[in-house]
Amino acid sequence: MATPMEPYLKLKKEEGELLKNARRFRQLVGSLIYLTITRLEISYSIGVISQFMQNPRTHHLDAAKRILRYVKGSPAYGLMYKKGGDFVLRGFTDADWAGDAVDRRSTSGYCFSLGSAVVSWCSKKQ
Repeated sequence: MATPMEPYLKLKKEEGELLKNARRFRQLVGSLIYLTITRLEISYSIGVISQFMQNPRTHHLDAAKRILRYVKGSPAYGLMYKKGGDFVLRGFTDADWAGDAVDRRSTSGYCFSLGSAVVSWCSKKQ
């Protein structure tokens, strides 16, 4: 997969068939959350699917599997901390206005780097 999530994907709580074994979905999402320590680019996608841990459905599992396929296909990606170089502090932020189709809440995120190293990042629903 070229991206961890389909562009403009809007997952819903009530759409699709309930999973028979929700525990496996929760374990998968928990493992992916742990992976975000070194794979910053999947943070948003994991945040989206983790909203459905209570009653996961087949569409939510499909989205989680897509993230796994993305991670498998991009093993060279991740955080790289280089010795030396310029130590300039840079920050980036972005938000979508009422991007969630269910509750119309916004998602915002930020990323700060010092030189080539990302030192802080966040993606959360408002």
